[in-house]
Amino acid sequence: MHSILSEIFTLALMAFAVGMDAFSVGLGMGMVPMRLKQIMKIGFVVGSFHIWMPLLGILAGKMLSEQLGTIATYSGGVLLILIGLHMVAVSFKEADEPSFKPVGFGLILFATSVSLDSFPLGLTLGIYGAKTMTVVLMFGFFATVLTWAGLLLGRKIKGVIGTYSEAFGGFILLLFGLRLIFPF
Repeated sequence: MHSILSEIFTLALMAFAVGMDAFSVGLGMGMVPMRLKQIMKIGFVVGSFHIWMPLLGILAGKMLSEQLGTIATYSGGVLLILIGLHMVAVSFKEADEPSFKPVGFGLILFATSVSLDSFPLGLTLGIYGAKTMTVVLMFGFFATVLTWAGLLLGRKIKGVIGTYSEAFGGFILLLFGLRLIFPF
């Protein structure tokens, strides 16, 4: 019984840590005007990506090397840098509409960029034989809740910094992407 609780606690900590990516990026993305319904949808999409990525990692971990984990982390970093640069560049143009909207392809791009780092964790957990259902449910739950928290907090911060909020949000995404590629 103790080992089961220990494993659940460990997996919850991992899920929280991975979900903090979604919180951080959600904080920047929350500065783009959106409705609460859209925030709910984004949280569910990011949460579902945090279910599929570690699941794919677990499956791959049973048959592949850890090299794929590095590729996934760098890909996520590059995506965040590109989104961030785009948001910063467009924020200096005279326009009322935000440059990046987490809708359609933008939502898929956003969810992919924040969930790619759960793939290498899944890869490692697959190698060590972690309980698949527990992993994916915890990763999905924490990512969903932390995405909502980041988006809602970003929405509040936007009101404080006004017209520069999109540039600030883009800068956050840019820094986070760089952190994925160059850990500091």
